[in-house]
Amino acid sequence: MEEIIAVTLAYLVGSVPFAFLLARRRGVDLRRVGSGNVGATNVLRTSGVTTAVVAMGLDAAKGCLAVIVAQRLTTGPATPMAAGVASVIGHIYPVWLGFRGGKGVATAAGVFAVLAPLALSIATGVFLLAVWVTRYISVGSMAAAIALAVAAAASEVRPVVAVGAVVSALIIVHRHRANLGRLLAGTERRVGQRLF
Repeated sequence: MEEIIAVTLAYLVGSVPFAFLLARRRGVDLRRVGSGNVGATNVLRTSGVTTAVVAMGLDAAKGCLAVIVAQRLTTGPATPMAAGVASVIGHIYPVWLGFRGGKGVATAAGVFAVLAPLALSIATGVFLLAVWVTRYISVGSMAAAIALAVAAAASEVRPVVAVGAVVSALIIVHRHRANLGRLLAGTERRVGQRLF
């Protein structure tokens, strides 16, 4: 029973649309501007750096909280990992916004900051390098997700955590399929390009 409660709470916490709420305070509906994505990258383009950083931090906190609560309610690594994935899914498919949310990158970072900090640090380095070289946040996000999965699988984390990292990476890359299409078409926006 505790396992079900932990995973359900994780999904609901993950569903809290901080990016949407912060942008709306500035008069911006993220669902109707830019990419239509309810995440920190769209906040960056529409509402500025400060708001985007706050949104990213709060999204990461959702992932951390989901895992920590699950660790307090249950024993063993499986439920905290399941709760972490549930929080990422909640961010991507939030019940509060008709199941139309962000892409899960910051929330996943929060999850693995608790469960696999070394793998996350490697993934963060890959993200920063990829964005610096390409100027595309989407490229950095996908590269970081893949690096996280590889680093977790190659490290000494528990097998269920490595599997969770792979599952999270697959979800994140899948959520970036529209970005892949725009990258191939040459229409993806680079860092620094604002909408208005």
